[in-house]
Amino acid sequence: MSPGADLSTGPSENPLDAFIPRPDVRERHELLVDAPAALVFATAADFDMRSIGLVRAIFGMRERLLGARQTSRESQGLLAEMQSLGWACLSRREGELFVGGAACQPWLADVVFEPIPADRFAGYAEPDHVKIAWTLESQALTPARTRLATETRAVATDEAARARFRRYWRWARFGIVPIRWLLLPAIRRRAEARFRSAT
Repeated sequence: MSPGADLSTGPSENPLDAFIPRPDVRERHELLVDAPAALVFATAADFDMRSIGLVRAIFGMRERLLGARQTSRESQGLLAEMQSLGWACLSRREGELFVGGAACQPWLADVVFEPIPADRFAGYAEPDHVKIAWTLESQALTPARTRLATETRAVATDEAARARFRRYWRWARFGIVPIRWLLLPAIRRRAEARFRSAT
């Protein structure tokens, strides 16, 4: 499978199964949006998640708790920002699906995301790391109704990393999961507003 490959997945298949079939952690969030799928995906791809005040606060809290360096950033869309941080594009279907993936040590204060090509992702086993893959999905249910979803899977490369990741996840999930709760409704509001203004 080449980087950015177009996976032909049917409705019962999950695009993450090819990369992390047996995760240590799996989180999926979805909601319905009254707008066409292509518009929803474009809105999500271009959405600046740090435009949400509570999301900025969650990132700031993590920085303070772990003593991370504070870095300046330019406002940019979700997919552009994730790729600038080091997330590789593992798969995509234009206007419908993006799969990102990387390896990292998430318990560190200043996390470095190592992009892994799609054809090496499943077999990547660098010790003391966690592989993470996530999706941005826009599925058309009708011409003007869409299921917007995101799923994240993570798996440690060895038992030492698994133990460290479990300790980290016990508290980090209370920030990571709410970001999804905040992000998807904000994307829905913007996509529906864009659709109403265009009709």
